[in-house]
Amino acid sequence: MRPTPERTRPKPQADPTPRKVDAVGALRDLFALILNCGAPGLRWRLTSALTLTLGGKVLGVLAPLLLGAAVNRLAAGQSPAVQVGTAFAGLIVGWTLIRFLAAAAPQLRDVVFTPVAQAAQRRAAADAFGHALSLSIDFHQTKRTGSLSRTIERGARAMDFLLRALVFNLGPTFIELIIAAVVLARAYDWRFALAAVGTVVVYGVLTFAISDWRIAHRRALNEADSDAAGRAVDALINYETVKAFGAESRAAADYDRALAIYADAQVLATNSLSLLNLAQSAIMAVGLAIMALLAGFEAQAGRLGPGDVTAAILILINLYGPLNILGFAYREIRQSFIDLEAMSDLRRQTPDVAQAPDAADPPPADGRGGAVVFADVSFKHGARSQGLEGVSFTAAPGETVALVGPSGAGKTTLVRLALRMIDPQGGHISLDGLDLRRWRIPALRRAVALVPQDVALFNDSLAANIAFARPDATPEEIAAAAGAAELTDFIAGLPEGLDTKVGERGLKLSGGERQRVGIARALLANPRVLILDEATSALDSRTEAAIQETLRKARQGRTTLVVAHRLSTIADADRILVLRRGRVVEEGRHEELLERAGEYAALWRRQTRGR
Repeated sequence: MRPTPERTRPKPQADPTPRKVDAVGALRDLFALILNCGAPGLRWRLTSALTLTLGGKVLGVLAPLLLGAAVNRLAAGQSPAVQVGTAFAGLIVGWTLIRFLAAAAPQLRDVVFTPVAQAAQRRAAADAFGHALSLSIDFHQTKRTGSLSRTIERGARAMDFLLRALVFNLGPTFIELIIAAVVLARAYDWRFALAAVGTVVVYGVLTFAISDWRIAHRRALNEADSDAAGRAVDALINYETVKAFGAESRAAADYDRALAIYADAQVLATNSLSLLNLAQSAIMAVGLAIMALLAGFEAQAGRLGPGDVTAAILILINLYGPLNILGFAYREIRQSFIDLEAMSDLRRQTPDVAQAPDAADPPPADGRGGAVVFADVSFKHGARSQGLEGVSFTAAPGETVALVGPSGAGKTTLVRLALRMIDPQGGHISLDGLDLRRWRIPALRRAVALVPQDVALFNDSLAANIAFARPDATPEEIAAAAGAAELTDFIAGLPEGLDTKVGERGLKLSGGERQRVGIARALLANPRVLILDEATSALDSRTEAAIQETLRKARQGRTTLVVAHRLSTIADADRILVLRRGRVVEEGRHEELLERAGEYAALWRRQTRGR
């Protein structure tokens, strides 16, 4: 048996140029999101939450003083026993009440403020998601879906963490330190205040230094996490392709390698966290020892009572409580700033296709179809050496114009331009005499409908997928559109009919069934312009013939642009444009183009040879 070679595991690499955190900008974005979140009772909730937070910190400093006074009163013993007992009991009741209020204040604050935090998260995530959908095709083609969704998710979570860590924890703890220092200096001695402040400062400096060192591990951890999530989503979305090529083990191995990087980074992060916790514990112990020694010497000299010793130590312990998470909080705050900034960067991305301020709805359709004009249109993708160059043509109302040509000739680009998924870099495109840039985008989307070669369906019912073009359509209209797309017999054979779930991306349906659902969806939209991008390529010959007849009927009263590789499907088009290398090289009807014996005739001969 041959030995299995040991897999080499890549080491997690820290980012050599770590991203600079713009804390001020991130905080500005954070508070802007909170103030614009639209939560009910926003102002009184914010005011109450801050008041409860600060009040709890003040009471947390006062409580040890009352306990100290009670212990002093009990230890003094000069008064009659009843008086001593009564005074002691009164102080203990006061200490208990104040301690309870100090502990209850954060809980009440959470009750008051949680609706605001949730509203801000929801608003930020929804706005970022909606903005991401509005961005151009080029943007989405360069982003992994899993990584993009994780950016939005992390940014929304970062808002909640920053609020709780900065506004309700570390910020008030700093105020509590100032109050404690003043109280210790005035009630006891300036050395107590110096010991408390010095301990906290050393604790903070050491924590920040170690946490800064650990941030590189955290960044590697997040990069590995995003990579693993992206790989998993890619493989799950494209699982048919993975299975078709027997690549399950390869996809799993890629995912495992990403998880291996994540695991190695997690080990380093855990070890460095243990070092941080040990250092923090040592500083806490030294600080408490110094405070106890100072209080002991003062008590021995008769300047402090036993209760004062207890109060001084308790004040320092109360300060240590929030500081216990300082290392975690500092690292997470830094990371949360990065996550929030990433989501804010996404929100600041400018869509390549945006609605003009003076955009308007066009006049109502007259039932004849729209007039589509391409005037000297040019467009070139950054990833291609060539694109469309000076394309001009007109599709009159009700006319069917076919676009043919070899792969890469520019047919898909023309379709995207007609849908205004992208804007031309030269020339202009108009519909019914109005430049597409002057149309309101929702109105344009209602006026132009697409049946693509690969119909994308949502994991919902057949009815919901057909009605996606017109959510207000009645069940009768949905059924009529399904019938027009030759889906009636198929739906009748389903146990749940139109309520049948189609699965992730519609993969429970065959390719032909998905295309017919896409056709039904486009017919339900009742557009001025119908674009058929290889709309029958996945159908068998019998179904294709039936659908072609349906599409001929559907073309009546609307302008149709048809992209086709099989020339037999567009032989009856009013006009055929032959594209090659981004230019229109021939134009005419089927018979005319055959007589010219040019590019179209050559394509026809290649497809009909052997018939």
